[in-house]
Amino acid sequence: MTVGGKRNVLGVLVDIVDYDAAAGRIIAAARDRRPFAMTALAVHGVMTGVLDPAHNARLNSFDLVTPDGQPVRWALNLLHDAGLADRVYGPELTLRVLARCADEGLPVYLYGSTDQTLARLVPSLEHMFPALKLAGVEASKFRDVAPGEDAAIASRISASGARLVLVGLGCPRQEIFAYAMRSLLDMPLMAVGAAFDYHAGQLRNPPAWMQRHGLEWLWRLGLEPRRLWRRYVLLNPAYLARLAAQKVGVWRAAPPAAATERPSRFAV
Repeated sequence: MTVGGKRNVLGVLVDIVDYDAAAGRIIAAARDRRPFAMTALAVHGVMTGVLDPAHNARLNSFDLVTPDGQPVRWALNLLHDAGLADRVYGPELTLRVLARCADEGLPVYLYGSTDQTLARLVPSLEHMFPALKLAGVEASKFRDVAPGEDAAIASRISASGARLVLVGLGCPRQEIFAYAMRSLLDMPLMAVGAAFDYHAGQLRNPPAWMQRHGLEWLWRLGLEPRRLWRRYVLLNPAYLARLAAQKVGVWRAAPPAAATERPSRFAV
């Protein structure tokens, strides 16, 4: 088990952590009924923080930020001698956490995505984890929260008996949702990115060799070029340039202080 605390990657604080340690921290918060916000960041997630200081401050308030992409793991190793042998990929971490929830009888709430995706995701998870208890399933509204709606959502989740919420709203909406809702819920919120789509069978994982060599972005770009080309063609070179600048010391990449104020507007 690897636990090394948070380190600065382009001003975003990312945890030196492996799968076992990450899953253990999430499950401990679920057992203890503690508020806890977690996300797994690839290059796009880190750069979203770099380009938006307010969002960077939100990310720096998270209890756990894992290196979802290989380039983020490489950055931790390059900048901070982290010695991480593997990334902590959101979809894989999701399965490991769900396996432990099933073993310990911790009910899970699914929030986000579409009704169509959830209709495929639920039987897939039930097939993989027959003992898993799904406390509730709620699709995204694809709009900003209405006045008082955040409290109503929190009330539904709490009343369901859930001890963990998986949030699948896409980056950065899911991170803002987890940040905003953390103070209203006594349980972990996991921002799981594309995990809903992967485990519903709507996205295919790239070959293992592509994942090992940090080429998952190329696979995703091939699957969804119109939607993702700006993310990868523009942000990947910007990430590498900033990483080099931080490494040689021409850019301090000072992390902003953790945010504390709840946003009045966020996507639900």
